[in-house]
Amino acid sequence: MSTLFYVIGASGAGKDTLMNYARTAINGSEPVIFAHRYITRPPFTGNENHVYLSKDEFSSRINQNLFALYWESHEQYYGIGAEINNWLEKGFNVVVNGSRQYLPVARQLYPDMRVILVEASPATINERLTGRGRENAAEIEKRIARTAEISADLDNCTRIQNEGTIEDAGNELVNILCLKQKLYI
Repeated sequence: MSTLFYVIGASGAGKDTLMNYARTAINGSEPVIFAHRYITRPPFTGNENHVYLSKDEFSSRINQNLFALYWESHEQYYGIGAEINNWLEKGFNVVVNGSRQYLPVARQLYPDMRVILVEASPATINERLTGRGRENAAEIEKRIARTAEISADLDNCTRIQNEGTIEDAGNELVNILCLKQKLYI
């Protein structure tokens, strides 16, 4: 039985870092596929491997039903390709970098998906976002404040505290994705 894993967390919580760690650790040894996102943000140095689309290209793909999931956040559009449905049908566990705000819609579309919430303290998130260098101080403060504003049902999700080493939280994610750990904590 295949599982869709929907990884969420505040910007700066470490989702991309942990997903990259897990991708490298699993490296084809388990039936796990990491889906990339299509984003209307041009590529730059960072942790996320995404495919850049213009807003017109993004709209065209919506109209052609090429996204399984898509949403808008921080004035950008994000999409997960419909290819994930083929991977799930073929028995792979699929990992997507999702959105907390879009979670209710994703749950309607994929009621059996497993939600993984990556968490970190506001101080840690501030430090990571500052180090990332994409946003100024006011934008970082706005992102941190947004965490409290999102009212998603997070009761039935697996939580990973990402305050320690990458290896600690990364290995926890690997065990979850390979179904070697309890899914809800």
